[in-house]
Amino acid sequence: MWDRYLAEEGEIEAEADARAAADGGEADAFSRHPKVRRVTAWLRDELAAAARRTQRPSMARLVRVDLRQIGRPGAGLPSLEDFAAAEGLDGFSEAEQLAAYQEQHGTALEREKKRVALMRKQLEAMDWLETQYARPVLVDDGCRAWLADTLASRLEAAGVETIGQLIDRINGLGTGWSTALPGIGAGKARAVERFLEAHQDTLTRTIGQHVAVPRRQRYAHELARVVPRATGLVPLDKLVVPAELDGRAGTYRRPQAQCLLSAHNDYEAVLAWLRAKPGLPPEQVSRIREKRRDISTVPGPLDWLQTLSHTQRAYRKEAERLLLWAILVRGKPLSSMTHEDCIAYREFLAAPPSDWCAPRSRERWSPIWRPFEGPLSDRARAYSIGVLNNLYRFLVDQNYLMGNPWHGVHVPRTAAPKLDVGRSFTEAQWNFVRTEATALPQTSANLRLRFALSLLYTTGMRLSEAVSVTTDHLEWVSFPGARGDRPVEGWRLEVLGKGSKLRRVPMAPVVISELATYLAHRGFRSEPDQGRLPRSVFLLGEAIDAGQLAPWMMQRQPDAARGVTPDTLYKQLKGFFAKCATALQPHDERGAERLAAASTHWLRHTHISHALAAGAPLEVVQQNAGHASLDTTTKYVTTEEARRMAAMLAVWSSDRSETMEPPASEG
Repeated sequence: MWDRYLAEEGEIEAEADARAAADGGEADAFSRHPKVRRVTAWLRDELAAAARRTQRPSMARLVRVDLRQIGRPGAGLPSLEDFAAAEGLDGFSEAEQLAAYQEQHGTALEREKKRVALMRKQLEAMDWLETQYARPVLVDDGCRAWLADTLASRLEAAGVETIGQLIDRINGLGTGWSTALPGIGAGKARAVERFLEAHQDTLTRTIGQHVAVPRRQRYAHELARVVPRATGLVPLDKLVVPAELDGRAGTYRRPQAQCLLSAHNDYEAVLAWLRAKPGLPPEQVSRIREKRRDISTVPGPLDWLQTLSHTQRAYRKEAERLLLWAILVRGKPLSSMTHEDCIAYREFLAAPPSDWCAPRSRERWSPIWRPFEGPLSDRARAYSIGVLNNLYRFLVDQNYLMGNPWHGVHVPRTAAPKLDVGRSFTEAQWNFVRTEATALPQTSANLRLRFALSLLYTTGMRLSEAVSVTTDHLEWVSFPGARGDRPVEGWRLEVLGKGSKLRRVPMAPVVISELATYLAHRGFRSEPDQGRLPRSVFLLGEAIDAGQLAPWMMQRQPDAARGVTPDTLYKQLKGFFAKCATALQPHDERGAERLAAASTHWLRHTHISHALAAGAPLEVVQQNAGHASLDTTTKYVTTEEARRMAAMLAVWSSDRSETMEPPASEG
């Protein structure tokens, strides 16, 4: 085998002979050579993997046995003829010679017999495996059947058990698919990719061309091809609903001639409901398409699903989950859902199967996207049921359905939605956060962080609103004063909020000053005192320092006017709050716990709570925050409760032990 397949023009033999001579012998010189050991180890691994593919673990162990550990052929054993001559047994019979030989070399002979028996079994196993080894690599094969044990173990720990799941992970995450997997570096990752490419003829799924392209350079139409349309766990825009389950003949359908919708099936009816919700303005849709590198001049019929408003995205998620469950689990159309089906789905939300779940970071174009992150809390289930109730009420109002099966489906009382106004900073905690931000190094990312803290705190904007505003949304206004007083002047910000509702938020002068400094660092000249600001520059921009750029951003010139993504800003603020928690831990354990739990939305809550505590009129705070109802803002009014608690604490903290003791008996 060595001479035929493994020797490389005498190179290995010469080196092995030299090593053997240096060791004072030539026996087993090849086995001591590193390359020989690597090749034979590789052969054993391949044979063992072939045995495991055929569900024969004992055979896998057999072919991995190293016979050198049991005995080596002829080691210290003379021939029978030499033994007889040396022992003076020439005149004895062969049986007597064999008996003497057995008595003297019995232990070595037993080892040799065992080695020969194992060798025979190994050869028989390899003869059989030869018929099994040359089989195609299939997507349903386990990773352990084709990859090294250590590599397969690390993949299995990450939930990747089959070759198909491995291909999906690579297609879903791109070149960095192995980054989060310990022990799998770039070299091993490329080797795995080469293996999959070598067997792509027998695999029904292959690695897409988009994998080698940095994420920000991928075009929308390229990503759209990664996951084909199918009946399975795919997003709404990829879902193919079987004809027998599409609801054309749904049990509770109204006649099409009486329906106020042009929808002919449940899928089209759900899309009509989504389109009825407030969407994004055309200019924002254009910006999103440009950012996603969408070059199609004529949008497809479902392209609008890629540019939804926050409300539409939230509603799509709930309808999408129900539609997938109805088709894949319940096996019935939405228009045939009964009250009992709704109860069953409510229970499903509390414990969706693991193959329905994936981290939130899995994007919708990715093959590893799933409709759930995990079990839903009671409050999340209550929200889901509320949205689905809205969907069916819409279909009933449009005369598409004759009734709403969600009517009367209740959720646990603990799930009643309520506003957690406690998710805000105290004055001391907010001052600590500001101090920590001021101490950060002067990088563009840190300057953005400081300005973002001020902007979100003083305006109460949501994260999605803050990353979308530009200098064009700032305007200088002057209002006449009452009864001859000085005019009221200042900057205000135009914000497009939930439901495409427009509001104007006054800007604090100190924040405008911070904005001027931040814009100057980004290379833009601004004179807010003179009413002048640069045009079409996002208030919160992407980092422009070379050391702050992500690897994919090094491929293009940084644009100081371009805005930061919501995900980037969220992660930066979340990480900053975590560092603040670590710094506060030695001094204030409870305060550190709150900082560790804080997110961007805490700044909105803090703005409302602090403004109300400072005496701002309730209706003013309501309008600034964009609350639809005054009742929502009222829930933040904690000043009176705080005053009552402080008063009672003062009462009970005083020394009242004498008044609490029972009077002494006169007797």
